[in-house]
Amino acid sequence: MAELTAFTDLVDYPMYVVTAAANGERAGCLVGFASQCSIDPPRYAVWLSRANRTYRVARHATHLGVHLLAKEHAEVARLFGSETGDSIDKFRHVAWHPRHGDTPVLREACAWFVGRVGGHIDGGDHVGFLLDPVEASPPAPGRPPLVMFRDVVHLSPGHPA
Repeated sequence: MAELTAFTDLVDYPMYVVTAAANGERAGCLVGFASQCSIDPPRYAVWLSRANRTYRVARHATHLGVHLLAKEHAEVARLFGSETGDSIDKFRHVAWHPRHGDTPVLREACAWFVGRVGGHIDGGDHVGFLLDPVEASPPAPGRPPLVMFRDVVHLSPGHPA
């Protein structure tokens, strides 16, 4: 198997907080593997680690929330990236409101959308969730600097390795 580190170490990309609700549970985590994957129809794919509690909730969810954070809200990224929902209720520490499918939407996000889960893709230790957007935030004023991979690379994941 080819080693990708020489390639991936050069890439910087935005980080997302992905949220889900199903069966009376809420979950959310910090995600780096995500991308628009279709223009028409508009679709997005987010990849969740099988080791993550958010994956366990999301696989039963009808919708997922995908959030971008401005650098000024890096603490929210730390919360969703370094803590596990197995130990704490992350949503007690942030302002949020329910949207489609009771999906939690974070008020501190500079942009967000809620997507209906249209399918799953087995990617190995991560599972891709294909999302059909059904609702989105209004445009953010200007282009705020976003929380990027380089801003969170030092975080230890909240879920077990």
